[in-house]
Amino acid sequence: MQNLKMNALTFSEFGTAEVLEYKTLPTPTIDTGEVLVKMKAIGLNYADIYRRKGNYHLKGNSPYIAGYEGAGEVIATKSSKYEIGDRVAFTDVPYANAEYVNVPESQVIALPDAITYDVAASVLLQGLTAHYLSEDSHNVKKAEIVLIHAASGGVGQILTQICKMKEAIVIGMSRSEAKLKVISRHNANHSVLLDDKWTNKVLDITKGVGVDVVYDSVGVTLQKSFEVTREKGHVVFYGMSGGDPAPVDPRMLMDTSKTLSGGDLWSYITTHEERNKRASILFDWILNDKLKLEEPVRFKLSEGKAAHEFFEAGKSSGKILLIPDSEF
Repeated sequence: MQNLKMNALTFSEFGTAEVLEYKTLPTPTIDTGEVLVKMKAIGLNYADIYRRKGNYHLKGNSPYIAGYEGAGEVIATKSSKYEIGDRVAFTDVPYANAEYVNVPESQVIALPDAITYDVAASVLLQGLTAHYLSEDSHNVKKAEIVLIHAASGGVGQILTQICKMKEAIVIGMSRSEAKLKVISRHNANHSVLLDDKWTNKVLDITKGVGVDVVYDSVGVTLQKSFEVTREKGHVVFYGMSGGDPAPVDPRMLMDTSKTLSGGDLWSYITTHEERNKRASILFDWILNDKLKLEEPVRFKLSEGKAAHEFFEAGKSSGKILLIPDSEF
């Protein structure tokens, strides 16, 4: 494989989507315990935008290849666990915006025959995040009132459905009035616009008591999230899409017996067995129609610039996938 070339979506400087370049590079080689995956579908995530802009961790040297999530077929192996022809996926392997990716066997997720490459690349990162949020950060219980910020986004859509499976009452929020329909489509009990009156609306829904748990991925809303949380309630902070939150006063936590916890997926899928066990739960839900995904939007890998611009404009309610040109 050492002499093979591949196409990849790269950037050599930080900035807007204009810095992206579709280039020919050497195909990576594999070492013991690794497999070479021919990519079939690549998930585009906000982290890729942040890396392109230079404000998120980034591996390698210029020209950089972004992307950490995708699915494809094993075409070369030095692993005792995986064979040529195996259908696999991953959520946290760098340089995924390419035709071929070198994947350590510890980070491989095996795909059932009935799960397509598009579905795998659409659900894993966001689905595994929603799973740990609802099971580990706060184990959602029947009849609890759950407030989900950014409920029209990828994690929010899945988290809403998981909470409904657990028979919770879900209040979904979005900054976009047009996307309130997406929240309702995934069976949230209430959809609320994130405007200057959103706290009043939430308190009205809960008859002034407040919610049991808030999942806050916006950041700047954190203080107000506490305002709509009941006494002894819980706020889970796991993202900053709207900017950094103000510092939280520990005296407020003491006086109200409220709890604040942080959330990061990589604290929970630390082993090969753990990530495959959790992924299997997601796959089972999908195959049994318990978890539904919006239709993804597919771009050729060579159209990466357009895909980034489309993503940043907030034009899609489904996952955006980059498909190698030879597979499109």
